[in-house]
Amino acid sequence: MPGWLPGLRSVWVSVRRGVVMVSAGALLGIALVGLGLVLTPGPNMVYLVSRSVAQGRRAGMISLVGVAAGFGVYLAAAVAGLAAVFVLVPALYAVVKLAGAGYLLWLAWRTLRPGGHSPFTPAPLPPDRPRRLFTMGLVTNLLNPKIAILYVSLLPQFVDPGRGYVAAQSLLLGLTQIAVALSVNALIVLSAGALAGFFARRPVWLRVQQWVTGTALAALAVRIATDRSRAAIATP
Repeated sequence: MPGWLPGLRSVWVSVRRGVVMVSAGALLGIALVGLGLVLTPGPNMVYLVSRSVAQGRRAGMISLVGVAAGFGVYLAAAVAGLAAVFVLVPALYAVVKLAGAGYLLWLAWRTLRPGGHSPFTPAPLPPDRPRRLFTMGLVTNLLNPKIAILYVSLLPQFVDPGRGYVAAQSLLLGLTQIAVALSVNALIVLSAGALAGFFARRPVWLRVQQWVTGTALAALAVRIATDRSRAAIATP
């Protein structure tokens, strides 16, 4: 039997019985973690802001749909228990973390270097069609190290095997995080144009924004690279 079937069956059984497994504390905890991550500059924010400023809100929202699809892929993996692969192969988890940290450091350098790039600086980007906007949003999220670590290592910490239906708990927790992330990202997309105009009139504030963003990216990269925790998985 494929490994993902027990997880889906657990979700289906719990839904049919109308059982609520996750505590309010766990939901609040994952919501706060999700809020902290989405407010920390990262690949998703950089892409959504850049595309929204260059091509408008509609393009930003289509890109956000792609980001949402990426969340769905990670959530499906969490429900199916695929995080167990990283538990069984710690070296693979280490490679994912280091690759993600390297990517964040590259974004930080791109932002902080002389003449560095800010997502709020309008750039002459060629307009992308809806299909490409969606695809780039999806790929950007799938390659986002913050999201990978969230679903592989952090989300399982809020699962309580004693409540049963581990896969269903993962689903509810993941949906909570996704709701928070999409709400904040939608606000970012809708306000990107106004923020770009604000920074265009205030170059000093634009440079401050670049330093804040670049420093946050670098700090997150260092934290990910030096984190010695292992991938976690909750088992019933």
